[in-house]
Amino acid sequence: MVKIDNIELGDFPLLLAPMEDVSDPPFRALCKKYGADLMFTEFISSEGLIRDAASSVQKLDFFEYERPLGIQIFGNEISSMRKSAEICEAAGPDILDINYGCPVKKVACKGSGAGILQDIPKMVRLTAEIVKSTNLPVTVKTRLGWDENTKYIVEVAERLQDVGIKAISIHGRTRKQMYKGEADWSLIADTKNNPRLHIPVFGNGDINTPQKAVEYKNKYGVDGVMIGRASIGNPWFFNEVKHYIKTGTVPPPASLQERVDVTKEHLNFSVEWKGEKLGIVEMRRHYTNYFKGIENFKPVRTQLVSLETHEELLEVLDGIVGQFEEVV
Repeated sequence: MVKIDNIELGDFPLLLAPMEDVSDPPFRALCKKYGADLMFTEFISSEGLIRDAASSVQKLDFFEYERPLGIQIFGNEISSMRKSAEICEAAGPDILDINYGCPVKKVACKGSGAGILQDIPKMVRLTAEIVKSTNLPVTVKTRLGWDENTKYIVEVAERLQDVGIKAISIHGRTRKQMYKGEADWSLIADTKNNPRLHIPVFGNGDINTPQKAVEYKNKYGVDGVMIGRASIGNPWFFNEVKHYIKTGTVPPPASLQERVDVTKEHLNFSVEWKGEKLGIVEMRRHYTNYFKGIENFKPVRTQLVSLETHEELLEVLDGIVGQFEEVV
């Protein structure tokens, strides 16, 4: 049984990665429904939280059925991170997660996210202060290092454990790699196999089939895997992995009707959650993924990303099965 502090997650938990503009409550609801064991919010700016910025505060919202759930924060100022940890604790999540992995320029070049991998002593100090400032179990999401010459993750994980974190998720790339090339899980395995490390280690990067999840489980010995891009447009992925672990077979893919039904469910919740205008705009990034692989789908996709009312979108979605059933 894998546990983060006293939170039981099962024998090989599947974690939904925190993804900016993706891991919102409508998307998390579907991932929970289809087998995610632990989910995280989109990352939240500590500066935004302490300034009470509406977009940051809204990201604190979650539903009871999502538990166990972690709120993820990022920043590089110790005082702001301490204050934001207190704000997060008041929201009542199960876990507080620190983002030390985001590689995007606007975050990393300000010393937040993966930027802090250039200053490991500060990373350790900041983590220690956050652990002291909250009663929640604190976890960390990070990368192997800043670049090829600074892949200190084995030592870093141990130092973070020693200041009190309860689990670590490691993306198998450096910041310099961004999302390019193949994720290197060998250092994730070295971290897990460090005899001085006693906290759960979750691997992240390139888990895009159930077979790969099981292969990496067996090959690298991680306590669980964190799944990001493979779940976009495919919330069924978590249950597919579980089915493969249990039976050694991959279940049939979702039918076109199931894809339509889940897209509608996602759209309805998005509109309910964010209002019709914003809910519709934010759904546009998902249609390509939900209907991947369908020949001649482009005209319908063009409609889906240009229509502006909920009712019109539902009408187009309802017509998809009759239009494309034979070519799927």
